[in-house]
Amino acid sequence: MQQKLQDAQQNLRVEGTAGGEMVKITLNGNKELQGIAIAKEVLDPDDPSMLEDLILAAFKDAAQKADDAMSKVSGGLTGGLNIPGLKL
Repeated sequence: MQQKLQDAQQNLRVEGTAGGEMVKITLNGNKELQGIAIAKEVLDPDDPSMLEDLILAAFKDAAQKADDAMSKVSGGLTGGLNIPGLKL
């Protein structure tokens, strides 16, 4: 079961977006960055903080989606058991 969970974490891909999908972040189930895409329209040299905010928002969106997806995977593997120490 542990191996299946580790495989799911490595193989899962979730995408978080911000700014009307102008910034996209892809994470795996371990919340490791797998990819980033930034539309050229948000590259404003006079306002770098806007891009920083969009990247942060897209990362938070992807991290939440990764948590949600891993909860579903974990719940399916454990059959709904409440195992102490695991956030299921």
